[in-house]
Amino acid sequence: MTPQALSLVTLAVADVGRATGFYEALGWRKSSDSRDAISFVSMGGPGTTGTALALYGRDALASDTGVPAAATASSAVTLAQNLASAEAVDDRLRAFVDAGGRLVKPAAKADWGGYTGYAADLDGHLWEIAHNPFWPLDEEGRVTLPE
Repeated sequence: MTPQALSLVTLAVADVGRATGFYEALGWRKSSDSRDAISFVSMGGPGTTGTALALYGRDALASDTGVPAAATASSAVTLAQNLASAEAVDDRLRAFVDAGGRLVKPAAKADWGGYTGYAADLDGHLWEIAHNPFWPLDEEGRVTLPE
């Protein structure tokens, strides 16, 4: 059976260099495999494996997929980062704004018992930043879902 894993999330961006700088300002590292046309950003610590983020020019992604560039700009999907505390959520949302992003919804206690807010990156991609006390994080910050 093929493993069920998400390897790469690709975001269509207006300017690869600018978008890369934004994510580097959040503390994520650009891979040495990056090029002018596409950046790969590690979503884990040094030497970790797992999901990576690709930042690819909007027109280049449209050409690659055959989907018109206008259709690649969407907020129908959100990306999420789960953190260890409500304070960490507030800090991360502030980091998004400090790096040039936009606060979409301030963090607040959620009806399901967690603490969550939303921010947008430079290209409008929505990120939910949350603390879920029911989903423990491992030492690498990865979610451990209940079985």
